[in-house]
Amino acid sequence: MTEFRIGEAAELLGVSADTVRRWIDAGRLPARRDETGHRVIDGVELAAFVRAKGNEPDDRADESSARNRLRGIVTAVVKDTVMAQVDIQAGPFRLVSLMSREAVDELDLRVGSVAVAVIKSTTVVVERSHPSVAHRGRLA
Repeated sequence: MTEFRIGEAAELLGVSADTVRRWIDAGRLPARRDETGHRVIDGVELAAFVRAKGNEPDDRADESSARNRLRGIVTAVVKDTVMAQVDIQAGPFRLVSLMSREAVDELDLRVGSVAVAVIKSTTVVVERSHPSVAHRGRLA
């Protein structure tokens, strides 16, 4: 069974450790103490919590068939005469979108503005995470 410490869970969820502690203290996210006294969260419980949060109503869910929505801040906009590249930082994730310059201008996308990257794809490649986070989930 994989278990995560509060900081590890926070990193995976893209929130602060204090937020995870508040969820635990409020009884929204189950945790237990390990042999060293640290609070740990079972991986299956964490997945269920994230899944439930992901099912919370989305303000645009009834307007689009796309369900993969990542809200973030625009960190770069590069425009030429026809096309543009927009970089969005959504939590720990950098997303790059290529679109028409006209779309960027109509959406008034600028560095510092908030945007939502909507991803619709029939192919999603899943890779196993490497040491940065995955190795920290301990097997008990």
